[in-house]
Amino acid sequence: MIMTRKGLLLILSSPSGAGKSTLAKRLMEWDPTLRFSVSATTRAPRTGEEDGREYYFKTRYEFESMVAAGEMLEHAEVFGNLYGSPKGPVEQAMAAGRDTLFDIDWQGGQQIRSSSLGRDVVSIFVLPPSIGELDRRLRGRAQDSEEVIAGRMAKSRDEISHWAEYDYVIINRDVDHAFEELVTILKAERMRRDRQPGLSDFVRGLNREFEAR
Repeated sequence: MIMTRKGLLLILSSPSGAGKSTLAKRLMEWDPTLRFSVSATTRAPRTGEEDGREYYFKTRYEFESMVAAGEMLEHAEVFGNLYGSPKGPVEQAMAAGRDTLFDIDWQGGQQIRSSSLGRDVVSIFVLPPSIGELDRRLRGRAQDSEEVIAGRMAKSRDEISHWAEYDYVIINRDVDHAFEELVTILKAERMRRDRQPGLSDFVRGLNREFEAR
């Protein structure tokens, strides 16, 4: 008998600069079957972006209608545009035994954990080894102005305060070691008894074999 594992929702959160996006990218390369959650947004597509690849581009009416119909796992308004995670593609992936990876902040993670799919969530918070190292990493990107860096650092304190809401915490002192810890968590969660819907039937089959001896 072939048992199909139920897909799970893997949430990665961290303050900016702690390494969340790097770990997410490496995890997708490690397991190509992992599905990355594509967000919906009301902002206009940028040059080179395609609907369904970078984002699902929606009008505000379409987006708000999806929210009203319960079709968003989480959503928020950022700088006048709406962003959110559509539920449909996630449910389809779960039914097919595929896991979905979310690279989102603590607020989005909180909404997903409180949703109808919350019992299938595995949440991981990534911490920097120190605030000084966090500042160094943000500056090392050479992408942001001093004002933007200061804003990110100020926001980090609030983000870090939510670490205890997560199932697991990884301290990213070394990205290779942090990635190994991330893979270990995912492997273990995939083997949980309640994520193997055919397991009870399989064990009953073993018992029938005992009885037939």
